[in-house]
Amino acid sequence: MPNIRSLNKMDFTKTIPNREAKIAAASLEDAKPLDGYIANRLAKALHPDSQHLKISKIIDEGGDSKTFVLVPDGEKTKELAYFKAGSYLSVSLTIGSTTLTRPYSLSSSPKESLEGFYTLTIKRAQGGLASNYILDHWALGDIVVASAPLGQFTYSPIRDGKTVIGLAGGSGITPFYSLAKAIADGDEDCQLILLYGSKTLDDALFEDSFKAIEKRCPSFHLVNVLSNEEKDGCEKGFLSAELIRKYAPEGEYSLFICGPQAMYDFLEKETPKLSLRQKFIRHELFGEVHNPSRDPSYPEKGVGGHYQMKVIVAGESRVIPISADESLLCSLEKAGIATPAHCRSGICGFCHSRLIKGEVYIPSKVDGRRMADKIYGYIHPCVSFPLSDIEIDVPPFKH
Repeated sequence: MPNIRSLNKMDFTKTIPNREAKIAAASLEDAKPLDGYIANRLAKALHPDSQHLKISKIIDEGGDSKTFVLVPDGEKTKELAYFKAGSYLSVSLTIGSTTLTRPYSLSSSPKESLEGFYTLTIKRAQGGLASNYILDHWALGDIVVASAPLGQFTYSPIRDGKTVIGLAGGSGITPFYSLAKAIADGDEDCQLILLYGSKTLDDALFEDSFKAIEKRCPSFHLVNVLSNEEKDGCEKGFLSAELIRKYAPEGEYSLFICGPQAMYDFLEKETPKLSLRQKFIRHELFGEVHNPSRDPSYPEKGVGGHYQMKVIVAGESRVIPISADESLLCSLEKAGIATPAHCRSGICGFCHSRLIKGEVYIPSKVDGRRMADKIYGYIHPCVSFPLSDIEIDVPPFKH
C-alpha cells in the first residue's frame, strides 16, 4: 500500500483538467440538474460564492468607528446567508487600480440575518488602507461585494466549556457583540463573561447596548477594563492572567481572544499561566503579519532583501518586484494582480498557491497549511515572505 510520500505530487495537478475533460465529453442528454435536491439548495443558501449587499444605513459609533447596515441588493442576492456568531465577511474592495479583500467580523446576530440585514462595525486604523478607505468612501446605496460568512471563531458545545471568557480589545469587540446577542436570543447555549479592554470608557463600543443585553440575559456579563483611567464599576489595567482568574469559574472554561496584534503578543505570555488545555483557547484571526524579521526564528539572510517574483495566473506570467519585509500577497496587490484571499492570516487557504521556485519564510504561529501542502510545495501568500527570487502559480480572482 503506497503512502503519501511515495506518490508523484505532479499527478495531482492533472486531477482538475482530467475532471473538466470528462465533464466536457459527457452527453448533455444524460445530465440532470442538481438544484432540485434539498441539500444542494441548502448549501447554496448557506455558502454562496459571493453576496451583493447594499448599504442601507450608516451609524456613527464615535471614536472613529462606523456601523454599516447591509441588506441584499435584490438582484444578484435575494436573501442573506445565515451564520454562527463570531463569523466574518471577506469584503472585496477596488482602491485605485488595486483589487483586494479584507475580513471584517459581523457585529450583527444570526437572528438579524434572518430579519434581512448584516452589520459591520469598522474602526479607523492608523495607516490602515482598507478600513480608512471604507470609512471615507462608503455611502448610502453603495453595493458591497462580500463572501459568505466565514471563520472558526464560533462557539461549539462539543469543543468548548460551558462558560466563555471573552477577551476583547478595540474593534475586536464585534464578534463578542454578535455572540452576546445570540445568547440573549437563545441561539447559543453558553455563558459569556466579557473582559473588554479600552483606554477609556468613552473608547468602548456598544456600551449602552451591552448594558441592555446584560439586564435581560443572566448568561452575559460585561467587565470594562480601562488602561488609562479609573471608573466606578470598571477594572483598571490590562487583560492579564490575574484578571482572568478573578472572573473565571472553577473548573474548565473557554478563552476567546480578539483584538489588535499588541494584545495577542501580550496575552501570548499571559495565557500559559492559566494552565488551560489548548483546545479551550480560541483566537480570532491574527490579522496581517508585519515586520517578520522580529521573529526569533527569522533567518538573518532575509533582513532587508529585495527580489523579483515571477507570477503565473491562468497560464499568463508577469515579473514584479518584492521585498523581504512584505508578504507575497501584499506585493501581488501592489502590482495590481487580484488574488483570492479572505482571512489574510494563513488560516482559510483561499490564497493557496504553488511555490515553483525560491524560498520563503512563514511564521510558525500563522502557518495554517496541511501536511500535504508542505510536502508538495504549496504556500499561503498572505503569510509568506520572500528570502530569494520567487516563481509562484497563483489561482485567479473570481469575485
